[in-house]
Amino acid sequence: MTSAIGILGTGAYLPAREVGNDELAALIPDTSAEWILRKTGIRSRRYAAPDEAASDLAAGAARAALADAGLTADRVDHIIVCTSTGDQPLPPTASVVQQLLGAGSAACFDLNAVCAGFVYGLEAARGLIAVRPGAHVLLIGADVYSRFLDFTDRRSAVLLGDGAGAVVVGAVEDGHGILGIDLSTRGDAQDLLRIPAGGSRSPASAGTVAEGGHHLRMQGRAVSEFVLENIPPGVDKLLAGAGVRAEEIDCFVPHQANAVLIRELAARCGLADTPLVQVVETYGNTGAASVPIGLDHAVREGTVEPGGLVLLSAFGAGMSVGNGLLRWGGDPA
Repeated sequence: MTSAIGILGTGAYLPAREVGNDELAALIPDTSAEWILRKTGIRSRRYAAPDEAASDLAAGAARAALADAGLTADRVDHIIVCTSTGDQPLPPTASVVQQLLGAGSAACFDLNAVCAGFVYGLEAARGLIAVRPGAHVLLIGADVYSRFLDFTDRRSAVLLGDGAGAVVVGAVEDGHGILGIDLSTRGDAQDLLRIPAGGSRSPASAGTVAEGGHHLRMQGRAVSEFVLENIPPGVDKLLAGAGVRAEEIDCFVPHQANAVLIRELAARCGLADTPLVQVVETYGNTGAASVPIGLDHAVREGTVEPGGLVLLSAFGAGMSVGNGLLRWGGDPA
């Protein structure tokens, strides 16, 4: 059995189109660029081109992660795409990504835990490698939320953007890699964040389109309260299980929901003085892509260094929570 499993390479892909607050304020009633920045800390976000889907963004991030890991696509054993905005209901978006990459020997599936998906996917990847030592898992978070926004609803339309982040997961030398992951779900809070139509309960129809059922709906204040109530205890549990104190964390990579919320979250978790990764100002909330994009940014900026303790924290509709602790680096095993 493989004892140490970690991240061998990171990558990200952001669409070319940059959408600033002035452009959004012209579309959304009762708002302004100043209001958006003050309430969210977001200055801009990226929107996918009309001919780009989640698979295109995912493949771009995957290529970057493979290059960083020094691997070719034929060395990938599994592809996991974490998304709630896949190309279509079926087949899995991961199958499309496989074809785009030429990773014909990889088994592929999608995972939907919405914005918490990447940390859930990391646990799935760890399990796959634990039973098949030597395997490589290409784990991707990708979302295209610009296709699901209601521009009459300023609570959600100002927050979300498009992007993809990816990592290659594999065996690493002992003492490094994933030290622990803690996952939880609160199904009783599922109505806080949802897209009501388009599934088997409310299939797409002229009526659901007319009613705006395919737009994302969010109870913003209640979501923030959920995060601040549920994330800190999960972080405490994870760190206690690993025998790590909050002050030992070298880098905190939270889901980039909005800048105001993640700063408050860091303080509630006892991480106010810990280097905090914030890419939300530039890219907005990119869903399941948010944590891997932030992680890739931190690696390339030097915020994450070999041997450092990295805390990942993600939360999304469901309501799902995922926290992960890693000792960064370690040579491939």
